[in-house]
Amino acid sequence: MTLKPIRNRHLFVADTFSIVAATLIAFLVRFEEWQWINDNARLVIFYLVLSVPLRLLIFFAAGMYRRLWRHASVGELNPIILAALGGGVACALIGIVALPLTGLTPTRVPFSVVFIDTFLTGALIGLPRLMARIGRSGYARRRKDDKGKRVLIAGAGDAGKLVVKELFASSHQLGLEPIGFVDSDATKHGHMLAGLPVFGPLAHIPEIVEKYEVAEMIIAMPSAPGTVIRQVVRAALSCGIPTRTVPSLPEIISRQGNATGLREVEIQDLLRRDAVETDLAAVAELATSETVLITGAGGSIGAELCRQLARLAPSRLILLGHGENSIFDIFQELTLSFPDVKIIPVIADVRDRSRIQHIFQEFRPHAVFHAAAHKHVPLMEDNVLEAVTNNVSGTRNVVDAAIDSNVQHFVLISTDKAVRPTSVMGATKRIAEQLVQHAATKHHRNFVSVRFGNVLGSRGSVVPTFLRQIRAGGPVTVTHPEMRRYFMTIPEAVQLVLQAGALGRGGEVFVLDMGEQIRVVDIATDLIRLSGLEVGADIEIKFTGVRPGEKLYEEMFFTAENVLPTDHPKVLRARNGLLADGVIRRIGSLTNATDQGQPEDDIRKLLQTLVPDFHPHGTTSHEEEPMRGSENVRRA
Repeated sequence: MTLKPIRNRHLFVADTFSIVAATLIAFLVRFEEWQWINDNARLVIFYLVLSVPLRLLIFFAAGMYRRLWRHASVGELNPIILAALGGGVACALIGIVALPLTGLTPTRVPFSVVFIDTFLTGALIGLPRLMARIGRSGYARRRKDDKGKRVLIAGAGDAGKLVVKELFASSHQLGLEPIGFVDSDATKHGHMLAGLPVFGPLAHIPEIVEKYEVAEMIIAMPSAPGTVIRQVVRAALSCGIPTRTVPSLPEIISRQGNATGLREVEIQDLLRRDAVETDLAAVAELATSETVLITGAGGSIGAELCRQLARLAPSRLILLGHGENSIFDIFQELTLSFPDVKIIPVIADVRDRSRIQHIFQEFRPHAVFHAAAHKHVPLMEDNVLEAVTNNVSGTRNVVDAAIDSNVQHFVLISTDKAVRPTSVMGATKRIAEQLVQHAATKHHRNFVSVRFGNVLGSRGSVVPTFLRQIRAGGPVTVTHPEMRRYFMTIPEAVQLVLQAGALGRGGEVFVLDMGEQIRVVDIATDLIRLSGLEVGADIEIKFTGVRPGEKLYEEMFFTAENVLPTDHPKVLRARNGLLADGVIRRIGSLTNATDQGQPEDDIRKLLQTLVPDFHPHGTTSHEEEPMRGSENVRRA
C-alpha cells in the first residue's frame, strides 16, 4: 500500500513541535521543575523519540493531513479527539510498559504525565486547525464590506443556516449580504442563528424590508407547504423585491438540487404540498429484476415513469411509443443514466391490435403502465373518432394483450375529467377505466386505474401556455374567473402511479388526495408576478369563456363510488359498483362505429350509453360546485 502524500505540511511540522512541547510541559506540570527533567533525561529522551513518530503516524492514519481545515465544522472535532486519545493510549504503553520492560530506562513514565500529555497534545494540535477555520469565517464576514445586496431569509432552520454559510463564503461572487431571518416559529424570534438575528414572523416581512432596505428575499424552507411559500412570495412581490428559494425536499432527494442551490421561485413552489412518501419496498416488487413496459413512454408522465422505474433496476424496460423523436430522447437519456438496465425502445401505435399483441408475446412483461392517450379536451371535441380509437380501442388492445401474455400488474393513467364528464376526452377515459375494471374482475388480475388532476409541466398544460403568452407580451387567456382545477407535479403523479400498482388488488381506482382546487386565474396572476410584471399594468388577463367540454370544477370520484383511505396517507381508493351487463359488447359497438367512420353525433350518443353521466358540451350547470374527493371520503 502506498502512502498518500501529506497535503498540510505546515500542520505536520506544527504537530511535531506541539507533541514535543506537550510532553515537556506535562513533565514540568507533574514535577514543577526542570531539574527533574535533567536528572531523568534518558527517560524523557527515549519517551520522546518513540512517542513523537508514533503519534504522527497515528495522526496520519486518522486523516489529519488530508482535510480542508478551512472548511471544517464541528464534526471535524471527532478525528482530532480520536487521534489524540489513540496517541495517548499508544504512548502510555510505551512510557509505562515498554520502556521499563526493555531496560531502556530505569523507571517508567508517571501516569499523570501520560494523562496530561494526552490532553495537551489534543489541545495543541486542534488549535491551528481551529484558527484556520476561524480565519476563513472572519475573512468571509469581512467581505461583507463589499456592500452587496441586502438579503432577508425566510426560514430560521438548518436550510437557512446553510444558506447564510454559503452566502458568506461566496459573497464576492454573488454580491449578496444576508442581514437576518424571519420565521413563523415564535420561539426563535429575538434569537441569533449563524450570527444573524431572527427578526420576527413572516407577517412582518414588509416592515423588515422597508426598515433594513432589503433588496432580495431567499426562501430557505424546503419542506414548507405551498400556502407558506405563497405568503412569502406575495409579501416580497408587494414590496417590489425578487424572491429566490432553495429546492424542495423532493428535488433534493431526487438529486435535482441541493440544499443551498438557490433558484428562482417557480409555480410548483407555490402549489407545494407535503412530499408523497412512496413505499419503495412494495413498489420494487413491481419492477426489480422484472420486465416492465410503459406505453406513451415519450410523454411527460411516461418519461418520468421510465426514470423512476429504471432506478428500481428492472431486468428490461420496454419504452413503447408512437412518436419516434420523443422515444429516441428518453431512450438516450436512460441509456446514459442507467447503463446497467437493458432499455428497449419500441415504436408502435396502441391502435394497431396485431402489433401490440406481437410485442406483448415477445417481451411478456411482468408489469405494464399504460400512459398512451389523447388528453387535450378542446382538440378531442373536434376529433371524436381519434379520441375513441386511441383512448378506447387502444386501451382495449393493450388490456387484451396484457391478459393474453399473463401480465401480473397493469396501471391505467386516467383523469379527473372521467368523473361526470362533459368532454369526449373524459368520456373515453371513463370507458378505458371500465375496460380495466372488467379485465381485473373477469381474470382476477391486479389491474387498476389512477386519476390525476392537471399535471404541472406536462405537455399542453396550462402553465407552459401561460408562460408563452407572458413572453409574447400577453394577454394571458383564462376561460372563466371561477375556473378551478386540482394540480399536481409530474413527480407526484408518477409516485401515485407506482404506489397504486403496489396497493391495487384489482379493479380499483386510485386518487392522490390533492386538497382543495385552485382558481386558474390565481395561477395566471402568480406567474405574471413571478415574471416581474404586474397584472393590468404590464400584462392583461383576458377571459375567453368556457369552451365546449369544459367544467368550472373537476371531481375526483363519482357519487356512487365507495371511497376509502388506504395504508398510504395521501392515496385514496375507490371501488366501483358492478359493471352493467353487456358493457364489453357495447364498447365493441362503439369501436366498430368509429372504424366505420360514422358521424360524430352518433359516436357521442354511443358514448352516452356507456357513460350515462356524460353530458356533451357542458350541458350540466356550471353554477353548482360538485362534491370534492375529500368530502366523499368523509361520507363513505
